[in-house]
Amino acid sequence: MTAAIYLVKGREKSLRRRHPWIFSRGIQKVEGKPGLGETVDIYAANGEWIARGAYSPNSQIRARVWTFKKKEQIDVDFFVSRLQDAKTLREILAQRDGLTGYRLIAAESDGLPGITIDKYDNYLVCQLLSAGADAQRDNLVAALNIVFPECHIYERSDVSVRKKEGLKERTGVLHGDTPPKSVVIEENGVKISVDIIGGHKTGFYLDQRDSREAAVKYVDGKRVLNCFCYTGGFGLYALKGNAAEVINVDVSQPALDTARHNAELNGFDTSKAEFLNADVFKLLREYRERGERFDVVIMDPPKFAESKAQLNGACRGYKDINMLAMQILKPGGTLLTYSCSGLMDGNLFQKIIADAALDAHRQVQFIERFEQAADHPIDSAYPEGFYLKGFACYVK
Repeated sequence: MTAAIYLVKGREKSLRRRHPWIFSRGIQKVEGKPGLGETVDIYAANGEWIARGAYSPNSQIRARVWTFKKKEQIDVDFFVSRLQDAKTLREILAQRDGLTGYRLIAAESDGLPGITIDKYDNYLVCQLLSAGADAQRDNLVAALNIVFPECHIYERSDVSVRKKEGLKERTGVLHGDTPPKSVVIEENGVKISVDIIGGHKTGFYLDQRDSREAAVKYVDGKRVLNCFCYTGGFGLYALKGNAAEVINVDVSQPALDTARHNAELNGFDTSKAEFLNADVFKLLREYRERGERFDVVIMDPPKFAESKAQLNGACRGYKDINMLAMQILKPGGTLLTYSCSGLMDGNLFQKIIADAALDAHRQVQFIERFEQAADHPIDSAYPEGFYLKGFACYVK
């Protein structure tokens, strides 16, 4: 018999709107003894069946919904159906934008809570971030083999958030061959080398694709500073856009080496590019003191806020780096600035930029907005799926 959870009266309202999370405080009782990640039936307080989901006894998000259809079982066929839906959307985008690398599954936004899958050429890279996702690994791999029989499958569940779910970090081959050191993908005509095993996240930041392409129109003949460059994504597009000079900055020398390789891979003129191993915060202050000036500054830092407790500190960090960026921009220069912190909403981020402008004694006009690329969709019932936001700022 399937274990069950019964909700506190009134707590079924969000589920009726198809939101997939159930928090521990919303549960009245649990019937049976569901294990870590086990599938459970979810009932309203009056006994009405609402959904079927995965139980996570160690997390504040005590259950994540798999389906709102009573007859739908959580098996290989279920995952095949979800994967085929996601594949249909991504194939449209891949053809439109010339992609050989894209996000195939964006977790809750694709109806698969806790599961992220990125496709790099013929390699599928999975991150299983929830107890339910981890428990369904075998069914997921079987479904991937059906929908993508030509692909190798590798797991990169080496993220600390798994601890909240009572899970250990895990990596390794799930099917097929071990990925090589470099898998080359293409987007918008730009070639990019991806290190699936050792790179950040699953190997690359696919979500910034649209912003990278948009940056091209701001850089022609300009001196560009690309901060937190990782493997050079924005810098590659700056070279594509005929920038006069591009300084790529990161604290990781292996990332910088890959950034240089990527520039060479595309046949770009690397005499226009510098690959600088430095702490961005310190470097910006040094540039300010030396009177260095740039036409364009690209500010794409890592996530500053992993929890609500870190949000105030994140706000200070974003304000600081954007103030410094404005101070080294020439009058009439462009700041392309981004936040990938999901807890930082767009209005708050805009206010932070405005406050940074005041402290920098510069006037700023917001001239373009950015968000995550289309292969990172936002389901209408799950607004938390929107996390990446950015602005193009005209700095006087």
